[in-house]
Amino acid sequence: MIPHIIHYCWFGGRPLPKSALRCIASWKKWLPGYEIREWNEDNFDVNAHPYTREAYAAGKFAYVSDFARYKILEEYGGLYFDTDVEVIASLDDLLEKGAFMGMEKAFPPTVSSGLVMAVEPKHPIIQEMLIYYDNQTTLSKESMLKAGLVVRGMTEIFIHHGFIPEDCYQEVALISIYPSEYFDPMDNATGRVTLTPNTRTIHHYDRTWSNQSAFYIWLSRLWHRTWLYHLLQSSKV
Repeated sequence: MIPHIIHYCWFGGRPLPKSALRCIASWKKWLPGYEIREWNEDNFDVNAHPYTREAYAAGKFAYVSDFARYKILEEYGGLYFDTDVEVIASLDDLLEKGAFMGMEKAFPPTVSSGLVMAVEPKHPIIQEMLIYYDNQTTLSKESMLKAGLVVRGMTEIFIHHGFIPEDCYQEVALISIYPSEYFDPMDNATGRVTLTPNTRTIHHYDRTWSNQSAFYIWLSRLWHRTWLYHLLQSSKV
């Protein structure tokens, strides 16, 4: 059973923007009775792992959140949302089935924990992600690669377990993975939202943590698609 806790991360000490407060209000509306727990410097030890220690010292608070979500879910279980995720419909039927995640609207599709992640404590996939981060460094290679680490790592692990990068429902490693229409109906490039009867959340891509230019973000996405293509080709060998 998925614990009735919603986790989100907010490092850096700035006040939550109004857009994040609106999203949190939507969680309360559609998931009544759930405890909502903010994780920040006061209740998460950013110095406990080399990755978060280096990221926090460099002011890369999104990278701290990338690792923290897995550490938190591994211990407590529950749901994780990024602060720019708005819930627009009930998740009850999905939660009844057990652990789940969603795919980003990309080509090829990727698995993203930022859209929503619902798991029990000690889930094996979460433990694999923590091992993945044990092998990473934050600042040794400043490149576009780091911007997509959390999505790349999760997608690599799921591919290892049999995930096929196609935008369709799949069950992999004891997790239901839903197509992008469920949790990622917004086109990240144009901002256009396409809702279907299956849509449960909208990821608004606010990037409240980012000071990168639009060109850099576009270039990072292009690199990510190229990386995934080569990963898929190598897995066929």
